[in-house]
Amino acid sequence: MRAAVVGLALAVVPMTGCGGAARAEGPQTVNITIHHSRFVPSALQVRPGATVRFVVRNTDPIEHEFIVGDEATQQLHEVGTDTLHQGPGAVSVRAGTTAQTTYTLPTSGSLLFGCHLPGHWAYGMRGTITIAASA
Repeated sequence: MRAAVVGLALAVVPMTGCGGAARAEGPQTVNITIHHSRFVPSALQVRPGATVRFVVRNTDPIEHEFIVGDEATQQLHEVGTDTLHQGPGAVSVRAGTTAQTTYTLPTSGSLLFGCHLPGHWAYGMRGTITIAASA
């Protein structure tokens, strides 16, 4: 299913599924569900420079986190000793709850998002954001 809210002239579109989009003011909202230690959707396509509000719903019985950033950012969180990641593009999501974070994306390239609680990144708890004018 394609679950995206389009804000003004910008769009955020999960790369899988089909469906519709609606217009909204302010940051675009992307809903992400954590289910069985996986992000759904795990691939997004976003227009350059978009500001996105990620609403992350954790259906698992354990805590997770959601961190947006480039490869270097992800590596820093993976090997770092910081256990609570908060700030733009980063949020901890307790079991059975919903949390949100807002992030302004760059004008080109791609980013990753993932969970860096012990073993989660290695398990495959990650996704990609492709930045493309055709989003």
